[in-house]
Amino acid sequence: MQFTTSRSEALDKLDQYIEKDISSYNAKRNFDFGVNNRSNVSCLSPYITHRLITEYETAKLVLKKYPFQKVDKFIQEIFWRVYWKGWLELRPKVWTDFIEDLETIKEDENYIKAANGETEIKCFNDWVKELKDFNYLHNHTRMLFASIWIFTLKLPWQKGAEFFLKHLYDGDAASNTLSWRWVAGIQTKGKNYLAQSWNISKFTNNKYNNVKLNESALPIIDKREYKITPIQISSNEDSNENLIIFENDMCTDFIEEKKYKKIYYVLLSNDCRSIKLSTKVMNYKKEIIKSRLNEIKLDADLLDENGLISLFNAVKAFDVIYPSIGENFSFLKKAIKKNNLKISFITRKEDEFCWKFSNKGYFNFKSNIPIILSTFKLN
Repeated sequence: MQFTTSRSEALDKLDQYIEKDISSYNAKRNFDFGVNNRSNVSCLSPYITHRLITEYETAKLVLKKYPFQKVDKFIQEIFWRVYWKGWLELRPKVWTDFIEDLETIKEDENYIKAANGETEIKCFNDWVKELKDFNYLHNHTRMLFASIWIFTLKLPWQKGAEFFLKHLYDGDAASNTLSWRWVAGIQTKGKNYLAQSWNISKFTNNKYNNVKLNESALPIIDKREYKITPIQISSNEDSNENLIIFENDMCTDFIEEKKYKKIYYVLLSNDCRSIKLSTKVMNYKKEIIKSRLNEIKLDADLLDENGLISLFNAVKAFDVIYPSIGENFSFLKKAIKKNNLKISFITRKEDEFCWKFSNKGYFNFKSNIPIILSTFKLN
């Protein structure tokens, strides 16, 4: 299983999936048939996470060929990512608390065994190896993995979320963090997700049977409450000559790139990341940016944080494609204050429209998907 790093090839993979395999998604999406048989799922998430392709163009291309009723589950899964991102934008302290929690948790012997795939649970050990070898796990398997991590191995959910971010090509601050909270039972308080032996057996096509698990664990208790904070994305009317693009939002189809004198693609190194990414994930991100540099054919450079700080010492005004809550935004927020920068954030109209429906649970968001589709002529 290999993942491309170019937008053009990612679009080709999307087209191939629409033409060949998407019709079976509704019925077979929960089955994990192994790394050599992924035709029942799209495997597009690494491209959508970095926005080589966006959620919106994905939905539009799918709905160009199929009516919504035939692909509703796929469209809903695509919009889960938008919902999670909006949910975190409205409650940014969830991210900062998660990062602060990690600083207080030690990696004990049980954690080390789990992270090395040396537990007494064979399916879990196999999934650890698969995650490290391929930097991807089936979505249903991720839920099972997280449940085993939290409730059977009794490890902190925060360290599990960190472990995924370290190794997944599609690791995303919002969907990853909030999904782990959901499994733990603190995202929807009192409702945890429990992996069960029959479930693992059924959805791995009987590859794993009689898995010994804690199937009656109570939800994790976290008394912290997070009030909604209105999204305030600063922008100004000045015309900036320089554009900054972080690696988690690479598609620039909604702006006019040619108007910029210089474009800077940014990949923060592990030296300034709260969560240190694996070498393979860092290299994947770097190759994505290199592909974009080749594709856009404009005056553009790849910078790390040191190059960016040097740039900030010389230039104070920039347009920035809004990187959303997470490592990139945390870094930029500090830099703005320290260097007295004038930043104009550029956001997609679609994101801003969708995020206002993230104030409640996903059921409320899902009920507004038809409005989103019609508003932006995606169907």
